Amino acid sequence: MNKFLVLIAFLLTTIVNAQETTGSIAGKLTDREMNGEPLPFANVTIKGTSKGTTSDYDGLYVLDKIEPGTYTVVFSFIGYETLEIPNVQVVADKITEINTDLGASAASLDEVVITTVSRRDSEVALLLEQKGAIDIKESIGAQELAKLGVSDAGTATTKISGVTSSEASGDIFVRGLGDRYLYSTLNGLPIPSDDVERKNIDLGLFSTRVLNSIAISKTYSANTSADQASGNVDISTRTLRGSEELNAGLRVGVNTNVTGQFDSFKVSPNQSDATLGFYSQSIPVGQAIEYQSWNTQTADLPVNRRFALTAGKKFGDKFKLLFTGSISSKFEHRKGIFREYRSNQLYDYFSDVENFEKTDNTTALLDATYEINDDHEVKATSLFINKLTDQVYESGRNGEGVIFEETAPAEGLNQFVRDQNIKQTRILINQLHGKHRFFENNELDWGVGLNLVNADEPNRIRNEVNYDGEDFVQLGRTGGFQQRKSGQKIEDVEFNAFAEDQITFAENDSLNQNVYLQVGGNFRNKDRDFQSKFYGVEEDGLNTVNPISIDDFSNVFTPDNFDNGDVSRNNLPTDRYVANLTSYGGFATFNYGKGKWNVNLGARFQRDELDVRFRVNNYPSTRPQYSIKEYDNIYPSLNVKFSPSENSNIRLAASKTITLPEFKEIAPFEYVSQTGQVTRGNPNLDASTNYNLDLKYEFFPSNGQLVSLTGFYKKIEDPINKVQDRGAAGVFSYFNAGEEANIYGIELETRVDIIDSEDENAIDFGVGFNASRMWHKQDLKDVYEDGTFIRTFQYNNKTEVGLQGASDWIFNGSLNFSTENSDRAFRGSIVANYQSDKIYALGAPEVQTQTDVFYNDEIVEKGFVTLDAIISKNFGENWSVQFRGQNLLNPEIERYQAVRPSTTGIEADQTVRSYSRGAVLSLGVGYSF
Repeated sequence: MNKFLVLIAFLLTTIVNAQETTGSIAGKLTDREMNGEPLPFANVTIKGTSKGTTSDYDGLYVLDKIEPGTYTVVFSFIGYETLEIPNVQVVADKITEINTDLGASAASLDEVVITTVSRRDSEVALLLEQKGAIDIKESIGAQELAKLGVSDAGTATTKISGVTSSEASGDIFVRGLGDRYLYSTLNGLPIPSDDVERKNIDLGLFSTRVLNSIAISKTYSANTSADQASGNVDISTRTLRGSEELNAGLRVGVNTNVTGQFDSFKVSPNQSDATLGFYSQSIPVGQAIEYQSWNTQTADLPVNRRFALTAGKKFGDKFKLLFTGSISSKFEHRKGIFREYRSNQLYDYFSDVENFEKTDNTTALLDATYEINDDHEVKATSLFINKLTDQVYESGRNGEGVIFEETAPAEGLNQFVRDQNIKQTRILINQLHGKHRFFENNELDWGVGLNLVNADEPNRIRNEVNYDGEDFVQLGRTGGFQQRKSGQKIEDVEFNAFAEDQITFAENDSLNQNVYLQVGGNFRNKDRDFQSKFYGVEEDGLNTVNPISIDDFSNVFTPDNFDNGDVSRNNLPTDRYVANLTSYGGFATFNYGKGKWNVNLGARFQRDELDVRFRVNNYPSTRPQYSIKEYDNIYPSLNVKFSPSENSNIRLAASKTITLPEFKEIAPFEYVSQTGQVTRGNPNLDASTNYNLDLKYEFFPSNGQLVSLTGFYKKIEDPINKVQDRGAAGVFSYFNAGEEANIYGIELETRVDIIDSEDENAIDFGVGFNASRMWHKQDLKDVYEDGTFIRTFQYNNKTEVGLQGASDWIFNGSLNFSTENSDRAFRGSIVANYQSDKIYALGAPEVQTQTDVFYNDEIVEKGFVTLDAIISKNFGENWSVQFRGQNLLNPEIERYQAVRPSTTGIEADQTVRSYSRGAVLSLGVGYSF
């Protein structure tokens, strides 16, 4: 802690001392002879000095580190008339922007346009957007992501203060609140989940190649859906930069955990039906029981690789078209342990859990923008994602695995489990956006979207056998589905739309006045069709058939053995649920800004209707086979900004929001993990109501630099938690386990340029750092109906516990160094992250009347540190080379549980899951045409 405080003091001192005494000149140059196309490689100099630069591909330029004063700026280009602009005022810590065009004849000075033009994916542009935003918003753009070596949107969000990801669940947590408390959008429109277990889409599916920026609004504004508590993640897709683009890149690498598996990396037999990452099932699951192998296969050359291509062109001065796509393959190998405790007694145990995972990902983005005129623009975006994940899970190969209910110790048999699964996710997102200015004081934005999702597990293969560690293999005894193949399908169809009209009553830059009214509405309709089918195999009697080894189960599941009755099918009826979410709302916000103050007050009426109808095998037929939820509410929002100076803001935000249950949290279908743990929904789950309060101070020492301090508080009524269910080993479900949860937190963020040299060959050095400290707790309630005790969520004498997924401490830091010589640019970054322990799942009592003796304590994910490094260098104008080192420390990912056996009565932490992901080393080459 002392070292941490010293580091904060050092950074704050550095920032204060780094305040600029110089200014900048920046702007955009266009080509008058080419109808306003950007003019790259034009010379921009300050007359009478050696200060100068050239414009980039977008025609953008910047002259930094200029002493305050009055200058003459000279623009020149071969074959064009030179333009001189005198009396340009440079002010300390400000940017003077000059936007103009060059042509064969000289321009008059009244043709020079002073305006604000900046690349939206640059750090400076996003900081300027953050500085002027009404709500508390943080963004990270494509340029910074490239420096940090980030390859996907999921990893990108963890570079923002207060954001972490969970290795145990894969969820993104903002201020300690996970998947169900977040809301995800693409270009302002909602995007569907790719996984039955999640509310939000896996952000790892979005390659940073298709991104312009990622923004997290940590406070609520009435023009967005109220179904959020921790924030809204908005992914902005990229558009054409400049007049044309054509570049390609190839990257290859290896996971250090895979290096010892080059000749033995396991994949499922489903790979026979996969081509270039696309799966087409050749045999229905019911027939695959007999006619498809049950044995693993070996992957060819398990080396990570990725190929990417971007091409775009501007046609005339109105129409822009961009395509960007990538194809990649990634291999991971994990090895560790798994334990499961029930009532503080060891239930299941495997000391050699292995996971082999191959992931093929194909992403393609097509963006078309048509600028009708200066006041009207239409934009169409289509994003296609195809992700194919092949997983092989094994445990018990060493002959030491134990499943409690399977065999008696006297038999000398232990258990071996193999689970082989292939997941095919195909997503097509289609959006149409429009921006219109009908009058000088009226702007209309609108968007419509159609999203289609197929997220299937077409052929999952599972074997559970008894094994003596050498030669004898016996099929499992405890049910008809320990040898099984199953199929699961999800189809989502979603239509969504929004319209937002802004009427400006007063706008005066000199008075810093901005008064306007926004009105609009949103609509979302999502339908899901989910079904799952199990096909099991049973032998006629114990030891009727015995596999010759744990690596060959196919020798007993043959057509002949099915025909002669040695083995038989045992099928379950199809599990199915259909669900619909209809959400619509209207909003109005009024903004009054003048001088140093800006007040934005809004209210939203939103109606949410959830209708889930199910037919699943494990749910009693005597209970209703449906769950219908309806919520009508008004959700207010208040965002106040006070700017004591031009480079600082004080912000206050308050709001009320809702957290809706998800389809998967309601439908009581039981999803079985590879380790045998079961997750099922709860039809009685109810929505949470959230109250949010934020206070933030921002200081911008200069463009591109920031220091901010935020305090926040959240109160959640009826919080939803993932809980170990009572009386059922390995089963997790969702409950409103407490009446109320409270979260307090502090966030600190800094971005500092330690060295910012004028010499393009010198090394610039910058530091980024953010830290979060949170205090959180929720009560655990007793449940009564008509005065009768029904159940309790209290255990181990605990009446309150921390919030699921919340880390007390989060740290993100980066060291960035670069030279900006256009032909020999060199960049490097070292990025570190730490998140302290967090609750993976709440505990639960086993015996409701003896909760201090018979209980399962909460499962906690242990904190760990990650370290990434990236180095890139340009060679000439066309070639670039990049080295990436990801997860270099390769930490042990561990979940643990406090266990108090009755034999000793002494409580101690026991590891219940552990593994490492491996470091990933890769080398990439790019070429720009």
